[in-house]
Amino acid sequence: MSGTDVSHVSGTDTDRVDGPGEEPPAGIDEVLERVRRDYVRVGPREAYDVARAGDGLLVDIRYAALRERDGLIPGAVVVERNELEWRLDPRGSHRLPEATGHDLRVVVICNEGYASSLAAVSLHQLGLRRATDLIGGFQAWRADGLPVAAPSAPSVPAGAREA
Repeated sequence: MSGTDVSHVSGTDTDRVDGPGEEPPAGIDEVLERVRRDYVRVGPREAYDVARAGDGLLVDIRYAALRERDGLIPGAVVVERNELEWRLDPRGSHRLPEATGHDLRVVVICNEGYASSLAAVSLHQLGLRRATDLIGGFQAWRADGLPVAAPSAPSVPAGAREA
């Protein structure tokens, strides 16, 4: 390899730095810390109060196996994570009836409060500035003794169509 510049090569692409003064890519913990600075997250009791007062929409993005195992939050809308933006974009052709406008307060709920943070930021990019997520996710909701319903049948995500 004589004469070849390998100063930018390392064992993995995750360590790659393209030039002098450039930072290596951020890890997921750093990304979460950064994006969470842009909005106020809510705890389980506050999310419960939002739902009870009709002041917002609880959106459960957990995958089916977790919902079937652990149960559902009564009144929460189930939207698979990969459909979230399409279902909540007030201007989208595939939106839910609940996606009434950009001022809608949305509390995104995942299992433990990690994926929901990234989902909330994605909703912010669609103009849903009141989107937030539940600290600790469904597990924190349940640990606080808030209502959980057993799924009565295999749950079908909002907007899903039968084949």
